[in-house]
Amino acid sequence: QVQVVESGGGSVQPGGSLTLTCIVSKPGNCMGWFRQAPGAEREGVASISSGGSRYFVEFVRGRFTISKDNAGTTLILQMNKLRPEDSALYYCAAGFGRCGLRERDFTAWGQGTQVTVGS
Repeated sequence: QVQVVESGGGSVQPGGSLTLTCIVSKPGNCMGWFRQAPGAEREGVASISSGGSRYFVEFVRGRFTISKDNAGTTLILQMNKLRPEDSALYYCAAGFGRCGLRERDFTAWGQGTQVTVGS
């Protein structure tokens, strides 16, 4: 069973930055970040394939970046210009099939790390 552990969440002022880190016990073909705000469904934020292709949801494009180490076991989500609507529980996930932002393509999930953006 693949273990997934996120870290780096916290509270920040609007316009600020946070870096989320994810460690996995086995690299997947695709590694991604999802988020879920209270009362909302979980949604894809960004993902990166083993070959380095990157996928972003439109509302974070230009503000968030995603990267991984060469081993594929450490995933980083750099979040800049944060907005209150970015507040959510952020999940890291690993997938072993196609890469994108569909939840069903990811089979290993972390417990989530909370991000709160507010004045």
